Amino acid sequence: MAKVTHAKKSASVNPLKMSQPIGAALAFMGLRGCMPLLHGSQGCTSFGLVLFVRHFKEAIPMQTTAMSEVATVLGGFENVEQAVLNIIQRTKPEIIGIATTGVTETKGDDVEGFIRQIRLNHPELKDFPLVHVSTPDFSGAFQDGWEKAVKRLVEELVRKPENVSRRDMQAVNVLPGSHLTPGDIEELRTIIEDFGLEPTFLPDIGASLDGHIPDDFTPTTIGGVGVEEVFAMGNAGWTLAVGAQMRAAAEAMQAKTGVPFRLFEKLCGLEASDDFIAFLTEISGRPAPTKYRRQRGQLVDAMLDGHFHIGGRKLAIGAEPDMLYDIGSFLHDMGVTIEAAVTTTHSPVLQKLETEEVLIGDLEDLETLAKERGCDLLLTHSHGRQAAERLKIPFHRMGIPMFDRIGAGHKVSVGYRGTRDLIFEVANLLIDHRETHTHVTPDTWRTPWGEFGGDLGGEVGGAEENGAAIATSRSH
Repeated sequence: MAKVTHAKKSASVNPLKMSQPIGAALAFMGLRGCMPLLHGSQGCTSFGLVLFVRHFKEAIPMQTTAMSEVATVLGGFENVEQAVLNIIQRTKPEIIGIATTGVTETKGDDVEGFIRQIRLNHPELKDFPLVHVSTPDFSGAFQDGWEKAVKRLVEELVRKPENVSRRDMQAVNVLPGSHLTPGDIEELRTIIEDFGLEPTFLPDIGASLDGHIPDDFTPTTIGGVGVEEVFAMGNAGWTLAVGAQMRAAAEAMQAKTGVPFRLFEKLCGLEASDDFIAFLTEISGRPAPTKYRRQRGQLVDAMLDGHFHIGGRKLAIGAEPDMLYDIGSFLHDMGVTIEAAVTTTHSPVLQKLETEEVLIGDLEDLETLAKERGCDLLLTHSHGRQAAERLKIPFHRMGIPMFDRIGAGHKVSVGYRGTRDLIFEVANLLIDHRETHTHVTPDTWRTPWGEFGGDLGGEVGGAEENGAAIATSRSH
């Protein structure tokens, strides 16, 4: 069981974490026709806008109440009211999601009271969806903002079923965590639909931030789950929550509608994928399709092939808690030792990670620990690339932001196929680094356990004991 500790520095150097309002804004972007509105200064919104544009390489809808120093002191009602009216008039959204920032949280603006007053002043907005979430950026992190936003969406939009006995058992709610990419969500959608079930994702960035080009320009989110679909989620037979951060939203769904839930803390890896497929088999009453049996076999083969290159490595990993646990646990199953683990905020899953310590800190802490403990593999988002260069170790990018590569939104690490591809990515990265930074002759093949002669693809050269050593390694 890992011990969770805090960095004792007075300042954050090369920050790992992002703020709560940014996490909430991304969650709101998973709704169709939504305009996320950050209640704060223009700089807060500009930062998030640039971050998402660089990561997704897409047009990002986001607005601000543009709080000035005077407005902050006197109160922000007029700014919120004017922003809401302007957005509705100019962009015609289906829903507006309002997230507070540090400056307005410090002032203590009563945004819920603002919304009630706006509805009184403008009766035509009585039934218009305005969802507010409190997300001070001086506490918590990206994952916390996403978690709070999804819970508020459930509390505000999901309707109680009129007749509990007439639930649609084919309908399934899915509450994905912030660590899942649009590609992950699309993969889960395909898997669930292959069991004859009808999933509704909240939020659904798989349909809104998957990089498609619409027929016409729209200033709001393109695609995503519709407000009417969210209304009907109370009639579903089950709720699947992915990531420990989604427990609160799933519990809110169950308390409001009576829909039972199953929490999957991770979906990367053989055992986690088996559990997910087994549960879908149970609730659908259908056997697993043949293609998933084949994909499982491919994953097992990939694990066998990949462990020669991945096993025995010393890993330094920095990520939000659920991603840290999901990816870190799988790599540990592949034989990796997690020597340095740094995260952004508290979560119950951190103690389950197979390492001695998880530090809530920054990328400087991660680099320092990686150097002290001789790590030879670094996993974090794109801001860790300089650390990897200084440490001269291979660097695998994951999480947000990933601004120096394209296709970040389409990366998949869930299910049998996503896990298989993750093995190939990491193993090939290690192979490439070895070939680039070490002298490897055609007659030499190096692994973390030693050096073998010959070509594994054909006849093994060298002494007879080399072949025996390889056979022994494969047997383990």
